[in-house]
Amino acid sequence: MSDNRSHTTPAAIPAATPAPRRAGWAGWTGYAAALWAAAYGVVALFWTISGRGYPFGPGHAEDSPPLLRSLPAPAGAPLFATVLLVTAVAALAMAGRHAETPPRPARAVLLAFGGTVAAVLLVGVPTVDVLALTGYAPMLILGAPFGRPRGVDYAAVLDWSLLNQALCLIGGYLVTFTVLSWQRRARGSCARCGRHRDGPARDRSRLLALSRRATATAVVIPLLYAVSRYAWLAGVPLGIDDALLRSLWDSGGVWAGAGLATAAVAGAALTLGLVQRWGEVFPRWTPGLAGRRVPIKLAVIPAAYVAPIVVAAGIGIVTSPELGRLTGYSPVLLATHALWLLWGPALAFAASCYYLRRRGACPMCGRQG
Repeated sequence: MSDNRSHTTPAAIPAATPAPRRAGWAGWTGYAAALWAAAYGVVALFWTISGRGYPFGPGHAEDSPPLLRSLPAPAGAPLFATVLLVTAVAALAMAGRHAETPPRPARAVLLAFGGTVAAVLLVGVPTVDVLALTGYAPMLILGAPFGRPRGVDYAAVLDWSLLNQALCLIGGYLVTFTVLSWQRRARGSCARCGRHRDGPARDRSRLLALSRRATATAVVIPLLYAVSRYAWLAGVPLGIDDALLRSLWDSGGVWAGAGLATAAVAGAALTLGLVQRWGEVFPRWTPGLAGRRVPIKLAVIPAAYVAPIVVAAGIGIVTSPELGRLTGYSPVLLATHALWLLWGPALAFAASCYYLRRRGACPMCGRQG
């Protein structure tokens, strides 16, 4: 007698439902960049048509970034409008995982254009004012309810030019991540994590060694700045002459310098955490957090913000037209500001290595390593 019982064959087993592909920022950043560029491009069109509102150029010489100091409104406004509207179209073409990948020559042009726009927005437009405001932010926020620091006009600090610099920073990050995710897709890698299906696993020991060198650079440079400012507060004219030191005491500039120096020391200490155990697990002396893992974004996002603005600030200082009229400063002291052009890339690289060491499986492709 034949056995009529049904048998379950491998072919009859339903296939497992694939895990959802969580694209995260790689899924929306291109559309956000296109929207930002289109909106800001319309604002630049208003500058062009009305002749009002252009925040850079000779009329704003003290607040303008080096690239835009000599660019007047009749030329700068339409240039901004044109570049931004083209950027909106390019970002839309690179948006989403279904974006087309053009032939290699066109791909190279699109990547070069997007990379240039991102670099200008992140490094070319911001001035030293953005870095200074970042350093002063704790004092301004905590002191505002008590009327301190005295004599600070918040409306003058947060002016139209600074607002545009902040908008350009936002756009620069959006364009950067749009180009990054699109370039990864174009080479067959995961748009979110950059891992390739057949790529080799990363050598974590080598990554840590490179990270330590970059971190050391990103720690020492701000400390050099802090040493000179603390010396002035102590009455030691380190890198300046006695007349300039007296002038800084009379104007209260030594206190402002000490405040920025404190922010620099705090930033250097946090940067050191990129290669220390306490940068991955909260130490025992942190109430309520001891033993918990430090969120990766808590370390990476501040570094990603500071890295481009210190480069922009360094460029602004060493190319400032006021530099030739300064008296009492040592060339060695002024050279410490030129080191900021190295500080930014070192900090960005150290933060990238920190992220690569600590990241887990990608929510989008599932790969590890």
